[in-house]
Amino acid sequence: MDPTQLALVALLAGAIVGVLVTALIVVALRARDRAREQADGDVPAGAREVLAAMDEAALIVDASFLIVANSPTAELFGLRAGESIPGDELRELLRASRGVSHSETGTLRLRRGVAPAEPRLIVARASSITPRLTLVLVRDITERERVEEMRRDFVANTSHELKTPVGAVTLLAEAIESAADDPEQVRSFATRLSGEATRLGNLTSRIMSLSRLQSSDELTELRDVAVDEVITSAIETHAIAAESAGVTLVRGGTRGLYVRGDVQVLSEAVGNLIANAIAYSPPASHVGIGVKSAPEAVEIAVTDRGIGIPESDQQRVFERFYRADHARSRRTGGTGLGLSIVKHAVQRHGGEVQLWSRPGRGSTFTIRLPAVAGPEGAAPVRKAKKRIARATPARTKGETA
Repeated sequence: MDPTQLALVALLAGAIVGVLVTALIVVALRARDRAREQADGDVPAGAREVLAAMDEAALIVDASFLIVANSPTAELFGLRAGESIPGDELRELLRASRGVSHSETGTLRLRRGVAPAEPRLIVARASSITPRLTLVLVRDITERERVEEMRRDFVANTSHELKTPVGAVTLLAEAIESAADDPEQVRSFATRLSGEATRLGNLTSRIMSLSRLQSSDELTELRDVAVDEVITSAIETHAIAAESAGVTLVRGGTRGLYVRGDVQVLSEAVGNLIANAIAYSPPASHVGIGVKSAPEAVEIAVTDRGIGIPESDQQRVFERFYRADHARSRRTGGTGLGLSIVKHAVQRHGGEVQLWSRPGRGSTFTIRLPAVAGPEGAAPVRKAKKRIARATPARTKGETA
């Protein structure tokens, strides 16, 4: 073999070796990339345990929007491992969080449960933990926004309602000053001024009561309360108003029942129902206050034979400042807060208030509260009958349930 042939063979052998080495390098690099990619797709050690212990909704999502791990709370929003991320808004947030060093946050709607469940307002925060995996934290802020909206409405409504009596007091004061030489006019304006001042005081007091009930603080004066004590206190508070209106308060039902609560708040709630019943009842009519034991509950019903409430208004009478009859509320000094106070007071005690009403036939408001056994050996309160009889001497009917 001449030197030229040897050179060609050597060159060919060198080319083959070069190709083989290059191929080995390429294969090694690809294997390394696959290993790294697989490692990036694996959930970091301990991440699943952390998610399982979290109270908030949290999940880990891969590059294809597949959920690879989630906390138990996330399942309430339908976010489960092995399923894809629902909704374009959340996917857009995930896209924005990839390839950046900071977290991306967005506010969006996400349904909690299956339809027709109401979509919840959530704040989602997405952070990349590997090139292929993203951690998503979901916080439900629906209730917080609802409370904030309630606060704004309450402030707006209160400001509007306070303008009327404040304006009336100002005008009446000016009228008294201008009529200083007319004693009859002064007396008339002074009487009206006193009425507006009383209305303003009642409105302020009720606003404070409702604000206290709507606050996040728990009731502090909780104890086992005798329902007879609550009923007696509420009736005695409104006995004079009932007598002035020619309305008879009739107490009946089961004695010796107990609930857990604040006696002052409960007495005010029942008293508001009695006051409403008196205001909307015709003279010579009866307002019944009945107590009944139900399974694991105590029912307190206040019934009148007044004008009744149209069905279209029954869902709104518990709203703040809502009045089904504006003219009568104005004449009786109503603030539109009584039933709202009742609703919130009962809810704070773990109960509910129900309404039955028919125009021309009257209304029945029923408070349902969780029952408790009461103090051992406690005796029913039985003095209320005599006190009611003295406060309403015109009563002709016996006690009814």
